Parts: sequence; structure tokens; C-alpha cells
Amino acid sequence: MKIGATTAKGQAKAATGKAAASKPATPKGVAKAPVARVARATKAAGAKAAAAKADEGEVTSSLREQVYEDLRYRLITGKIAPGVGISTRGLAQQMGVSQMPVRDALSRIAAEGAVDIRSKRAVMVPKMTLERFDEIMRLRTLLEPVAAVAALPHIDAERLRDIRAADEATDAALGEGDVNAYMESNFRFHSLIYGAAPMPLANRMIESLWMQFGPFMRVVYGRYGTAAMVDHHQAAAKAIAKGDAQGLHDAIAGDIGDCADLMQDWDRLNL
Repeated sequence: MKIGATTAKGQAKAATGKAAASKPATPKGVAKAPVARVARATKAAGAKAAAAKADEGEVTSSLREQVYEDLRYRLITGKIAPGVGISTRGLAQQMGVSQMPVRDALSRIAAEGAVDIRSKRAVMVPKMTLERFDEIMRLRTLLEPVAAVAALPHIDAERLRDIRAADEATDAALGEGDVNAYMESNFRFHSLIYGAAPMPLANRMIESLWMQFGPFMRVVYGRYGTAAMVDHHQAAAKAIAKGDAQGLHDAIAGDIGDCADLMQDWDRLNL
């Protein structure tokens, strides 16, 4: 009895082992393949999301910079009047953007002294003072002739043609009494000269000064006109063509002096 039971048990065990041995083994990697595919897909999706986020960041940064430069240009050319509240909503609508990049740009411009921000709804070009006006014109006289002379070796024939075209546009604006066109062509003339100089810091400083007096210059020119102004631009263009550094320096300084003379009684206008 004992021997038979043992034999039966052994046979059952052998049968079980045989059945297990006959079951096909799962090849290596078969169960892991779906996991690997999911991992690769997740990694690819993450990379795509990161790239999209980076692109969005670049677009946002680019948009903010465009709005900032646009507002700088509006101030330089006097399109934003002094003493009048600046509407962030109105500017945003004009530019086709949200108010956020406009507010960011105004904050940067406020740090340069071109606007005052008293609250979200109280933003405006600050009132000019005699001391501030005098300082702005003194700094212009120091910086701009130097920048022009530094630019002289870097002004090629193509740029000189552009400078002369800007001068012609300025002449046309002077003759027609078109203040808006004058403000734009006048700035273009100067920026084409100074922009050729390898002096990026000086150029940014010059533009900051133009932002601060541009709105007042526009109002004064609008009230007094521009017909009586002496055109120093032709003298500057001729000096550039001759490579005459002193002549260019004097022409730019004379142009700034005329501007200061025309605006000397701006305070009477209560700007």
C-alpha cells in the first residue's frame, strides 16, 4: 500500500512537470514591447510640448518687444501727446494685442522717464520742466554729434542714398507744413546716421532722449509751424559725402540748436 501510494504520487508529479514543460515559454521582450512604445510616445509628446512652449515663449517675447518698439516710436514722433491720459486699452486695440504687453512696454518706458504711471488708469507723458528740458538738450548736444562722427566711416553709398531720401522727405514736409511727416522723416534722417555708428549704448540713450522731448516737439511744431526752420540736413549729407567729420559735427549741433531755439518758450504753452 505504501509503495503503491508513493508510485501514484510520483506519477502525478511527473505528469504535472511534463505539462509545465510542454507550455511554451514567453519570448523575452514580448511583454515589455507595449511598455517601451508607451515610454517612447510619452517622451516624444513631452519633447513636442516643450518645443511648443519654447516657441510660445519666443512669440510672446517677440510680441512684447514689438509693442515696446512701437510705443517708443510713437513717443519719438510725437504721436502720443503730453498731458493727455494714455489708454492701455485703446493702444492695445490699435495694435491688435492684449493689454498685457502694452502695460509691460509702458512700465519699461516709464523706467526711461518718458511716461509717468500713477495707476493702471493714470498713465501720461510727464509735464516738462525748464530744468529737464535744458538737460535733455545738453545731452543731445553731447551725444548726437559724437555719434554722427563715429558713424561717418561706416556710412556706405546705399545708406547715404537713404539719408538723402530722408532729407528730401523732410524738405517736402517743411514746405507743406506737414508736421506728422516732418517728425517721421526727421527722426529717420538722424537715426540713419547715428545707427551706422558702432555705439549701441549711445544710440539707445539718444532714442530715450528723443522719447522724452518728441511729444513736446510735435506740439510746438504744430503751433508754430516748421517753415521758418533752417535745414541743416543738407549740410550734414554733404559733409558725409565728403568725409568731413567736423562739418558733420557742426551740422548736427546746429540742427539741435535750432530745435532748442524753437522750443525755448514751450513753457508758455503750459505743456
